[in-house]
Amino acid sequence: MPHAPLPDVRPARPEFSSGPCAKRPGWSAEAVAARAWLGRSHRAAGPKAQLGEAIEKTRELLQVPADYLVGIVPASDTGAVEMALWSLLGARPVDMLAWESFGSGWVTDVVKQLKLDDVRVIEAGYGDLPDLSSVRAEADVVFTWNGTTSGVRVPDADWIAADREGLTICDATSAAFAQKLDWAKLDVVTFSWQKVLGGEGGHGVLILSPRAVERLESFAPARPLPKIFRLTKSGKLNASIFEGATINTPSMLCVADYLDALDWGLSLGGLDALMARADANAAALREWVARTGWVADLAADPATASNTSVCLSIVDPAFTALDEKGQRAFVKKMVAALEAQGVAYDIGGYRDAPPGLRIWCGATVETADVAALTPWLDWAFAEAGAELAAA
Repeated sequence: MPHAPLPDVRPARPEFSSGPCAKRPGWSAEAVAARAWLGRSHRAAGPKAQLGEAIEKTRELLQVPADYLVGIVPASDTGAVEMALWSLLGARPVDMLAWESFGSGWVTDVVKQLKLDDVRVIEAGYGDLPDLSSVRAEADVVFTWNGTTSGVRVPDADWIAADREGLTICDATSAAFAQKLDWAKLDVVTFSWQKVLGGEGGHGVLILSPRAVERLESFAPARPLPKIFRLTKSGKLNASIFEGATINTPSMLCVADYLDALDWGLSLGGLDALMARADANAAALREWVARTGWVADLAADPATASNTSVCLSIVDPAFTALDEKGQRAFVKKMVAALEAQGVAYDIGGYRDAPPGLRIWCGATVETADVAALTPWLDWAFAEAGAELAAA
């Protein structure tokens, strides 16, 4: 079987995974370890102060309002979202927005686990947004700001009523630090630092508005809450969570790694600089998509296309003629060929998404590496196509 010629230039860093994501340029394990409180209790003065520093630098870099609370919680973004769902929902009707796998997962939790009575599920397929205008102002709404597995994000928060009665619970894990969050419209925001800042996994961040705190202190859900979900004590907010006293033991090595990324983002000029880097990366990839016939953006509307988790469909007729099993096998061959060459790791689409590619373009990725990747994508497509034709 003839092989396509190899491209001349390789990405300097082949990490294009959508989580855990690439480390920041210039990252050093030694530098992170040097600032970590290893072998010390996270309750001791130094480690607790470092947790507090991470909280305050998160506030600064994300431009979180002063009256919002920022806390570090267990179990990544999933833990942060679950804490919010189990602690806050049930006081009002709930609207669930889902257009990709993680949003669909929150639907499952609310409908099948919490079993709330008045829940509307407002859905759309991969590549589209649901009807945002149908969200009820009197209802709590749960949604992802950026659909990590579909590459589709909300373009803004204009669809959220300023005089809403319900709370907005926003999973922002692949949006935070790369997209502008409208804090006035958001009551609960969650993310994991393993995404846009490339931190080590296992820790989540939970941000609460004054309205969310009021709900916590005025509403006691009629269900048992595991210790790991409890945000109140004796009917009052457990404020220590938002001062660096985490519910369970955090990894101080991971905290030091997160601080390293926060300091990097602040040194660049803050949130605007991080967003500009992600925008440039996504633009470089989409410039190639625009001139390449075999691939297309999964996002149907450019106004809703992600600048971090860019999801791509393969639209070549020979590929679309395959059944789903054949399409997934084709993508697997492409991904394996790229990994074998050491030019791209972990860029297959999410397992529940349509067969295709997902390339992380967040702020820790270099635009030159995205540009260098694109000829390799053409090469891998040609390799998989030749193998298909020979079969």
